[in-house]
Amino acid sequence: MSGNTIGSLPPDTGGVRHREREVPWRARAGARIAAAGVILAAVVFPLTNATPAAADPGTYAYIANGGTVSVINTSTNAVAGTITLGGARRGLAMNPAGTRVYVTNSTGTTMSVIDTATNLPAPGSPVTVGTNPRGVAVSPDGTRVYTANQGGDNVAVIDTTVTPHAVVATVNVGSSLWNLAVSPDGTRVYTANNNVPGTVSVIDTTATPPVVIDTINVGNTPRGVAVSPDGTRVYVTNNTGDSVSVIDTTATPPVVIDTIGVGTDPRGVAVSPDGTRAYVANEGSNNVSVIDTTATPPAVIGTIGVGNTPIGVAVSPDGTRVYVANNTGDSVSVIDTLTNTVTTTVPGIPTANSVAVGAVPGTATAQCPPGTALTGGGFEITGPFPNYFNSKPVVNDTWQISGTNPTTQTNTLTPQAACGTP
Repeated sequence: MSGNTIGSLPPDTGGVRHREREVPWRARAGARIAAAGVILAAVVFPLTNATPAAADPGTYAYIANGGTVSVINTSTNAVAGTITLGGARRGLAMNPAGTRVYVTNSTGTTMSVIDTATNLPAPGSPVTVGTNPRGVAVSPDGTRVYTANQGGDNVAVIDTTVTPHAVVATVNVGSSLWNLAVSPDGTRVYTANNNVPGTVSVIDTTATPPVVIDTINVGNTPRGVAVSPDGTRVYVTNNTGDSVSVIDTTATPPVVIDTIGVGTDPRGVAVSPDGTRAYVANEGSNNVSVIDTTATPPAVIGTIGVGNTPIGVAVSPDGTRVYVANNTGDSVSVIDTLTNTVTTTVPGIPTANSVAVGAVPGTATAQCPPGTALTGGGFEITGPFPNYFNSKPVVNDTWQISGTNPTTQTNTLTPQAACGTP
């Protein structure tokens, strides 16, 4: 994004998103560094136009495809760049801070680490993790990455706090590992073991070393796995069973409580940020099943046609869009979750596999006059400085804002920001 600014805005400027009311989510929020004299407490990312391979601060989708990773700018749904890594890229995950993307090479033994500020390999990349790594997942605090090593029937535990990242443990699990997911509190990892009949292994990450504590029978050839935001449910796609198993994690031991019929050959599954919907990519029927997770029992409430052989699926941080990787369709379908329709198809992404969507952090300022606070534009008031705020990912861009605001500072705001009574 260019980050161009306009003059000062009066309180309650129209065309913004307020706490009391909402405008269309497509409105784009952002703010650029204002006048001189502002002291920033965080690293400042340039707010200039990016090169084709670099990321501007904002929300981006990363797609593993063959030996490359494609980057989609979600504000335009256009490919912003392609990162060449080599090998066969299968699993992909972004850390919660949006600073790193982890990509496995399923025909080798390594995981690449991408720095989202530059969209280049980070120092110490790639990391040797195990034989034929497929799925990859990140802990909620970002300090651990887990890879499903299909060739070794084990999960590697990688410490991300050191450079280069280091494998600190290896956990033996079920055979033919495919994918895995981490619970919201980081204490459990669930692995989809691609067998007939299939199983899900439960790893206790708090143990030293981490250890499998439960094995749950699910449907045939489980491949995708996702955990609800509250951690009470795990959703597992059964590829040759054309179904999704729902695991209750509050039971001792965890148990399958529902089996939901979906499309043909389901692969990826993702849960909305509010936990009310699960989206399943059905590679055999070229569609996405929408599951209402609040129903008793959970039920499919919609089926959305997408591209050929959909495999990966991810929900945007604000829950308004779903991104679907169409493997043989060489594309990504973008679904509007309000209407459950495909609004955009992004072409030119060969053999699209896994997909992750997240906010790439940047730093900017949005000042208000003394005695007022920023009340619009999707920002949320936090911290000790009344005129500097950390934003919520409610629109296309997410900003980390920090610093000090001199009382003489003048307003420099975008049309999506407004000042008002704190």
